[in-house]
Amino acid sequence: MSFEDSMVVSAVAFEKTCSLEGSGESNGMELKEGRIKKRVTKEVKCELVNFDSLPDYFKDNEFILGYYRCEWPLRETILSIFSIHNETLNVWTHLIGFLIFLSLTIFTATMIPREMNVPSMQQSSSQVTEASLPMKQSGVIACLPSPLPVDELETSTPASSIWHLPELLVNCLPKRFSHARNITNPCILISVTDHMANIISQLLMKEVTRWPFFAFLCGAMFCLLTSSICHLIFCHSKRTAYIMLRLDYTGITALIVTSFYPLVYYSFLCEPFYCHLYMSFITAFGLATILVSLVPVFQTAEFRSVRAGLFFCMGVSGLVPIMHKLIAFHHRPEAILSTGYELLMGTFYGLGVVVYATRIPERCMPGKFDIVGHSHQLFHVLVIAGAYAHYLAGLVYLKWRDTEGC
Repeated sequence: MSFEDSMVVSAVAFEKTCSLEGSGESNGMELKEGRIKKRVTKEVKCELVNFDSLPDYFKDNEFILGYYRCEWPLRETILSIFSIHNETLNVWTHLIGFLIFLSLTIFTATMIPREMNVPSMQQSSSQVTEASLPMKQSGVIACLPSPLPVDELETSTPASSIWHLPELLVNCLPKRFSHARNITNPCILISVTDHMANIISQLLMKEVTRWPFFAFLCGAMFCLLTSSICHLIFCHSKRTAYIMLRLDYTGITALIVTSFYPLVYYSFLCEPFYCHLYMSFITAFGLATILVSLVPVFQTAEFRSVRAGLFFCMGVSGLVPIMHKLIAFHHRPEAILSTGYELLMGTFYGLGVVVYATRIPERCMPGKFDIVGHSHQLFHVLVIAGAYAHYLAGLVYLKWRDTEGC
């Protein structure tokens, strides 16, 4: 090979080498640019966006203009509970509400006093003594003391009464049966009656079942917790939003349905037909509402009024057992007091539904209530207030039925 030919081969090899190096550099630059672009894209996903940047499935309230999280990674979505966006107070209002009702549940299970039907027992004892008045002539009863006050019942114990029971019974026997003394102490019999009333009242009286009241408390906690979780992570993806919104509707339905249970069960404890009728109706109504909420079109913005109306009608149906209770127990102060709490509960719930459906106040000033004060936050606060009013009504029911029974 001549010198000229070798020079040509070297030139060709040099060009190939340079082209390979250039392509390698360009590939490296493209790879680096791809990494930077991917990193920028990841950062963009964790930024707050405005309403116009949201996908169609995410758009619900056009009067809240900004501070939206959209399709964030799950980790960042969960950690956003500690950051500021338009769902922050929606998450925390119901999360705090859940903790409040969890505390109320523990308090109810451990600290609510057990009322006993003492007045009726004492009434029975006084009736017994009055019926025994004709026995005065036989020398068994000569005087009638007043019944034992209720305050003294708390200090008296069955054990102290039982220790003196043999002596008391001997003293109350007529002279022909008593060998211990010649004169019968007739007032002892009344003491025996009172002591026995105390013993029987403490041994036989049982508290009314608590499951309807605890069903309501569990329904309230389930509603508040699922709502808080829904508002926290439903922005993660379209599928997550689909699941969370249905879980949220299920929680609302559970709260409404279980709110009926203490009202119906304790009001009609002595009338099983009406108790089973009302409880079956509201349970069936709740299940139907849950089935309707599974339809995808149910969660769209166009059906906001339909959602609000359905839940409102389910709550208003509680007026029927309330009116029935007032008619049947209009003479009972417990019925009047519990109805007052239930009307207060209905007022809070109804006002919350109106605020939710009309989207006030953000409708009046779009963008001014994006973070604090928009309708959904007010709706959450009103739900907690209504549930607490119903809790107070439940305490009235428990005291009523623990004292009176059926």
